[in-house]
Amino acid sequence: MKSCQLRLNMNHDVYIDEKDPVKLMSDIIDDIYLTEEFTTESEWNGDIPEDILMKVLIYGYMNGTYSSRKIEERCKRDINFMWLLENYSAPDHSTVSRFRQAMVEQAGRVFIALVSYLLKEGEVSGENIFIDGTKIEANANRYSFVWQKAVTKNEQKLRNKLPDLIEEIRSYGIKFPDNTPVKAMIETLSSLMKKLGIERIIGKRKCRNPMQRSLEKLEEYQSKMEQYEYYNSLFDGRNSFSKTDKDATFMRMKEDHMKNGQLKPGYNIQTAVEGEYIVGIDISSERNDVNTLIPFLERFNKFEQFVLKNIICDAGYESEENYLYLKTHNLVSYIKPANYKKQKSKNYHTMYGKAENMEYHEMGDIYVCKADRILWRVETKYEKTRTGFVTEKAVYKCENCEGCPYRQNCTKAKGEKTFMVSHRFHELRKESQDNITTEFGRQLRMNRSIQAEGAFGVIKQNYSFRRFLCRGKSNIKTEFTLLAIAYNFKKFAAKISQNRLGISLSF
Repeated sequence: MKSCQLRLNMNHDVYIDEKDPVKLMSDIIDDIYLTEEFTTESEWNGDIPEDILMKVLIYGYMNGTYSSRKIEERCKRDINFMWLLENYSAPDHSTVSRFRQAMVEQAGRVFIALVSYLLKEGEVSGENIFIDGTKIEANANRYSFVWQKAVTKNEQKLRNKLPDLIEEIRSYGIKFPDNTPVKAMIETLSSLMKKLGIERIIGKRKCRNPMQRSLEKLEEYQSKMEQYEYYNSLFDGRNSFSKTDKDATFMRMKEDHMKNGQLKPGYNIQTAVEGEYIVGIDISSERNDVNTLIPFLERFNKFEQFVLKNIICDAGYESEENYLYLKTHNLVSYIKPANYKKQKSKNYHTMYGKAENMEYHEMGDIYVCKADRILWRVETKYEKTRTGFVTEKAVYKCENCEGCPYRQNCTKAKGEKTFMVSHRFHELRKESQDNITTEFGRQLRMNRSIQAEGAFGVIKQNYSFRRFLCRGKSNIKTEFTLLAIAYNFKKFAAKISQNRLGISLSF
């Protein structure tokens, strides 16, 4: 009696639907890799061609598979991964990991090429760019932090000990010239010990020669100073970093595993979204969004894929510098003012001490308060931000606040009411507020919530991506770029299936 055996057709194409996103992704990646740029600039020399491994990696991210070991497992068991491999053997996890690390530049080129493809298809145009940021935790120890303030404080304490140490060494008959390097002091003291026949004792025994103790203090001083110098070179404008991922900065995040507002090492991810697609990415170490907008837009414009027009951001990006940058670059600002919600409250208009609730007369450069008293301009101050931007602020002082019936809702000062105001900032803020309160502006604000915040919602909630696997800023950028490519492919496939191609705004 013959046994019945089931034989599977090894042509994997038979088992995959023509409308499956894996085929859409494969076809587009094939088109991208046909261009000369990707064949000449590739640095990959593995057994499996780069374009095939790129497809495998992207498809893994499309399905929430980020670990190299899990991708290896899927390549052995999942028919879609087998089809992408085109009869090549499944790569092991070390090959996948090495490939991901080698694709720092190439992943960015694929992302740009995909955005260009969407531009040709009419899915994006650069007309309405929704910008938002989120913080994602780094793959680093949560408690191995180094703070700049602590380093500066300890470094100064150490420097203050050096004069006493030099005075101690002088008692041995050694005189060092001013500004003698510590290294030279160590060499001189060591040579003197050898000449005097003083043997250096190793261990924790107390019977050390006083000269040896001074030498050990100098060596400890030099070691710690070198460590502090190394730490200062890593800060690069930051106030902290993690010892296990030196590019990660400690930030306050919404996802708090201990529920106590704890700071965790992470990265501030900035994205530009249009037509529901991620069209721009930037990795920042800034803890807030306000200082990320200009660097992001400058990197974004560098690729010259399309001419930007409307920039839509939330209140976290509001600053005079950002407003001015957008205006000077002919970009229409749709930044929501930080006080936009407060303006709608009942108590806002009873806060008589605010400049917005007083009458300003440009002719005399004066303010008139609720009690019809004049506030004269008495001084001009210039303030510099952390980015080096200088803002001019006018200082106004009331002529006389005595007996004012509105004083309680105006000022808590014992003397006359005084306040500062930047006229340029208020003018730029008003322009942006006028833009967002139009019918089109309200539509853009609604779409910013849907598209920009929605993209992060999908990545964090649906894709369960809340912590990076790699370490180092370059690897982090590769990892998030692959995630953005995967997100765009899934969104493109979804819009095709829903017959929504060409629709960039929700009404």
